[in-house]
Amino acid sequence: MLTGSASNPIYPMKFIDLNLQQKEIKNELDKRISTVLSHGKYIMGPEVYELEEKLQECTGSKHCITVSSGTDALLISLMSLGIGPGDEIITTAFSFISTIEVIIRLGAKPVLVDINSNTCNINVFEIEDKITVNTKAIIPVSLYGQPSDMEEINMISAKYGNIPVIEDAAQSFGATYKTRKSCNLSTIGCTSFFPSKPLGCYGDGGAIFTNDDDIAQACREIRVHGQSERYIHTRVGIGGRMDTLQCAIILAKLVKFDWEIARRKIIGDKYNEIMDSYGIQKVEQCLDRDSVYAQYGVFLKDRGSVQKKFKEAKIPFSIHYPSALNRQPAYERYFTLGSFFPMSENVSKEIFNIPMHPYLTDKDQIKVVELLKSR
Repeated sequence: MLTGSASNPIYPMKFIDLNLQQKEIKNELDKRISTVLSHGKYIMGPEVYELEEKLQECTGSKHCITVSSGTDALLISLMSLGIGPGDEIITTAFSFISTIEVIIRLGAKPVLVDINSNTCNINVFEIEDKITVNTKAIIPVSLYGQPSDMEEINMISAKYGNIPVIEDAAQSFGATYKTRKSCNLSTIGCTSFFPSKPLGCYGDGGAIFTNDDDIAQACREIRVHGQSERYIHTRVGIGGRMDTLQCAIILAKLVKFDWEIARRKIIGDKYNEIMDSYGIQKVEQCLDRDSVYAQYGVFLKDRGSVQKKFKEAKIPFSIHYPSALNRQPAYERYFTLGSFFPMSENVSKEIFNIPMHPYLTDKDQIKVVELLKSR
């Protein structure tokens, strides 16, 4: 990820303002952290199970399994399905590296599909062409806070024998798709609590959601080194637990989460309206779902010159993401020489992410847009 020094204290505006959020929840945060320090159960303490119950309620999922990161949520989910060498996993060519990293770590093969250039989410019309007898899962990514076309993806899954669908919802926790919540739209949903996410902790954390009892049990065992009970290791697992302190922080943040999501939508809608009036091309929002605007993205053919202007004006920015996944140096060898995904390639050259968080003021929002307009 490229960044315009969003965390640099000389920047008067923040790309994501966690300090203001912390002030708003300080009393609840202090109380939650103090409770953990008092009982001292830092691993798998009561807050872990309390959080899992609350997140089940938030999504409508039958099961929630908290884990050490969004990356490990994906990894554990694939492990719960028995994914290994020779298996093929269909996913998007445009995402954070975790989406394919976990596939390759298990010895499986990532099979990439291009994106819809308007939404930056996976192009559902290209998925069927990539399905083979070795296809063992499909991982759509709900990028920038907006769920993918999950109904169509689930229909394709059913057509080919109920191929498991894992929603990579690292950026979309809290979003709604056709009355259902992100993370409860397919076989498995995975999210991240990285600090910059719409619901973030103060370190690493993540969660897995499913309505399948067997998958849930497998995920719970895998996250504790494959233990079905203490020192009885019935599966190959990992050390994938989410710390009790991080769970306590999320519990404190849940107090204002609904308000923050509402604010994100207000700010996102205002950005949309202004961008349309100025003729600035943006990541489009679909009418049958909403977005939690984990990032707000516009497309700029003159991105380099705009970056320079933003730096001079001390306005933070970011680029999510500057490369299609098959172009990353460590991963090129896993793809056919000459593999080309034109929409992903184009978007990676033009995407430009601007400040977006619930505490963004009207004044700062106007500054951002005016600078874009003046390019």
